[in-house]
Amino acid sequence: MNWQSPSDFHFPDTNAKHWLLEKESLSQRLSLSCSELSVELFTSSKVQPDRLSDTEAQILSREACLLREVILRGDRLDWVYGRTLIPESSLQSHAHDFENQGELPLGITVFSSQGAYRDALQVGAITVDGQVLLARRSRLWMNETPMLVAELFLPQSPVYSKEEYN
Repeated sequence: MNWQSPSDFHFPDTNAKHWLLEKESLSQRLSLSCSELSVELFTSSKVQPDRLSDTEAQILSREACLLREVILRGDRLDWVYGRTLIPESSLQSHAHDFENQGELPLGITVFSSQGAYRDALQVGAITVDGQVLLARRSRLWMNETPMLVAELFLPQSPVYSKEEYN
């Protein structure tokens, strides 16, 4: 993925721009576009610092992290692949047990915490099977500790809807 600053990225349309630049919880935003938002958790395991890319280590720190990978579904359609890295130091400083987050959307937990925010937002696009898929990566802060979240918008995601953002 060639991550770019939003100011350098060519957004395909206004709807996609609004989705990619969402500052609050993507999970909450997605839930407004469907009757049922669900999460399938398929990875929740520790990764060692040498498994982080240089950029990931710069954005977070070079330490062991919890790797959480999920598919967010709206009305049983695959909408978003999410990949989160939570540093060990962040895990230890929270009362919330992220290792047992399970199928609860991460954004719901993070953004219900007072003072949560997003920074270091980057966007990108990748071609998969001839289709351009949009993505974003950002650092989320909860209780003054970071985590890195990357989200790939899958083909049936509302980010590709031609309807105007509301």
